Amino acid sequence: MLGNDDWWRDAVVYQVYPRSFADANGDGIGDLPGVRERLGYLAELGVDAIWLSPFYTSPMADGGYDVADYRDVDPMFGTLADLDGLIADAHELGIRVIVDLVPNHSSDRHPWFQAGLRDRYIFRDRPNDWESIFGGPAWTQVADGQWYLHLFAPEQPDLNWEHPEVRAEFRDILRFWLDRGVDGFRVDVAHGMVKAAGLPDVGPKEGRQAEMLGDEQVPYFDQDGVHEIYREWRPILDSYPGGRMAVAEAWVSSPERLARYVGPDELHQAFNFDFLLADFHAKSFRAVIEKALAEAELVGAPTTWVLSNHDKPRHVTRHGGLARAKAATLLMLALPGSAYLYNGEELGLPEVLDLPDELRQDPAFLRSGESRDGCRVPIPWTTAPGFGWRDPWLPIPDSWAPLSAEAQHDDPGSTLNLYRAALRLRKAHPALGGGTLAWLDSPKDVLAIERSPGLVVVLNTSDEPVEVTGEVLLSSGPLTAEGTLPPDTTVWLQR
Repeated sequence: MLGNDDWWRDAVVYQVYPRSFADANGDGIGDLPGVRERLGYLAELGVDAIWLSPFYTSPMADGGYDVADYRDVDPMFGTLADLDGLIADAHELGIRVIVDLVPNHSSDRHPWFQAGLRDRYIFRDRPNDWESIFGGPAWTQVADGQWYLHLFAPEQPDLNWEHPEVRAEFRDILRFWLDRGVDGFRVDVAHGMVKAAGLPDVGPKEGRQAEMLGDEQVPYFDQDGVHEIYREWRPILDSYPGGRMAVAEAWVSSPERLARYVGPDELHQAFNFDFLLADFHAKSFRAVIEKALAEAELVGAPTTWVLSNHDKPRHVTRHGGLARAKAATLLMLALPGSAYLYNGEELGLPEVLDLPDELRQDPAFLRSGESRDGCRVPIPWTTAPGFGWRDPWLPIPDSWAPLSAEAQHDDPGSTLNLYRAALRLRKAHPALGGGTLAWLDSPKDVLAIERSPGLVVVLNTSDEPVEVTGEVLLSSGPLTAEGTLPPDTTVWLQR
């Protein structure tokens, strides 16, 4: 059921955060059999692919992004046989499967680190001034006095990509998963791996170094040598049939720097985080869209769009309510390129802001006071007590009962059915994912674009209703009168 090697160019990809998606064995932690049981739900939603956040063997110091074995499934999530069955069932339903790849660092429980193979990591006699993204120094001292680099948690030592065995190992890891039928990879910290020669200090800066990311180049990210790695990987991807792909998570200082990650000899796509960071305002959205389309033109590849993920507050809360979140979603799904949805956003879930501190598991919380746990609360499936979970690993708010998949399934006005309708229309109108974009004249604080002759998208971020003309194909909320679009609403029109 899978054709079209260029499927990724306009695909809608659903990020599954496995421990928070669905629990098949009742231990309170989501697992791969749970994902497999819910594939029909994802097919009905209308997604083209799923991206599985890490399920590998891990002590879970950072939600699985600390990998101890890159070729196996952690028993928390199931077995390799469970994953094989999931991939087979997904393909039967026409859904492709992307897996997370974590090449910048391993777990400190990885056999290499446990065996003391320090040349596979970055050890030095003295630390420099580099800081962890999670807060605090990026160096930890071991018993004999040496220090090792960890740009994230101390349990995540950075790998030494100057070592040929590290490069060979990851080429083999790619082949291992491609042989099992995965359709692509989301490359975690794709701008990492290679560090500046000599590990120079960043130097005096105001605030945390993490706040510089995306604005300035630092000696531990976005070094030119990282592109040699992707030029080694691309022929491996291309050697497999069916359009195997890779998308970069890369925070860099300019569109020109980001463009270097994408191309016929490197990766297929790079995430566009500017859209996620945009304000809910026509001017902000337009600036981000124009920038992203210019970047896409630079590399000759479509951009990606994302509003929520496992690292950022959910956009219902970030944008100030469900109406705005739905309006932003309809705008995103009408833009050229691929769109990435996040675990449960189709239910309109807000960020959980009041989790007890003792239940938070994000390693950043202990080091900086910042926590990503609020966007990782498990999905509510049913209206019954527990919402389809038995003692979930993070508590599901009682207020989520009306947001459960069961409560929304048959409600034509629900957020879930808005997403389903949008994805159906996107498939019926290929220009919504591809094609060209033209800006139309519009009132102040209103964004209007033409996606193909006669297909128009209007977002109203003003405080007043605005008149629109054409047949309403879909709107993120009810029009206040015939031809009148209220504030905080997006409409798709056929003229």
